[in-house]
Amino acid sequence: MAGVLERIHRAKRPPFHSLTPREARIAYRMGAEILDLPRAPLPRVEDLTAGGRPARLYAPSTERLPVMLYLHGGGFTIGDLETHDSLCRQLALRSGVAVLALDYRLAPEHRFPAAVDDAWAALGWLHERAASLGLDGSRLAVGGDSAGGTLAATAAFHARDQGLPLALQLLITPGTASAPNTVSHRFFANGFLLDAASIAWFFDHYIDAGQRHDWRFAPLEADDHSGLAPACVVLAECDPLVDEGLAYADTLRAAGVNVQLELYRGVTHDFIKMGRQLPEALTALNACAEALKNHLLP
Repeated sequence: MAGVLERIHRAKRPPFHSLTPREARIAYRMGAEILDLPRAPLPRVEDLTAGGRPARLYAPSTERLPVMLYLHGGGFTIGDLETHDSLCRQLALRSGVAVLALDYRLAPEHRFPAAVDDAWAALGWLHERAASLGLDGSRLAVGGDSAGGTLAATAAFHARDQGLPLALQLLITPGTASAPNTVSHRFFANGFLLDAASIAWFFDHYIDAGQRHDWRFAPLEADDHSGLAPACVVLAECDPLVDEGLAYADTLRAAGVNVQLELYRGVTHDFIKMGRQLPEALTALNACAEALKNHLLP
């Protein structure tokens, strides 16, 4: 991991907070899969529209499979179907579950709660329309990394309140708190891939300061976590978000939710997309796949 960070430093890539959102999106797309595994071939990869937004379906077979809605990371401001294509392919390939990746609206053009609304609409659409895709809408999961993990967590509340049959929430290095004020935010503020200045840049583009206690942005602050779908929470030790991820796992457990916690030592935020370099990324992918299998496959 230290070697990866050193190579990134030597490349002198400008930090996201020094760029415009458009420039940051281009830079992120260009670099997003450099360390990721090659895009695995799958029997089904189809572009479609889900809940009014572009989406991409990945299926490891043509059978009637359960399906996970996947929400990409990128601070609600960057990222798209291309930046997370390899990751979605790996999750589908290793788990045997179909994955539907959503291209939700991004800030600052579409500020909070636009991304939340898109995620919720897509989950409802997937439940209702899965059969038309040859999938099983009664066996659903929702997942995401970073900001996408936040959106996945909020979608679990929506599923509970709407009576949707959500079997799993897969939360990979999620943001869950209203402010970056934990010890891990201070300790890993600079030099560990996700810097404090970039977090502030993402937040400022996405949401007004007065809205940040809204549980749809900070799911830790929801009034009631009981009755939510089982969670698999995947965290990185050297990540500013690790403390709030641990706090969220504890909060879910205290509310009676079944939680599988996976904490990977010595790696940073976004490590799961570095499978070419980090064995921990492969271990984490397999843990995600096992969680999907255990909760969705007979």
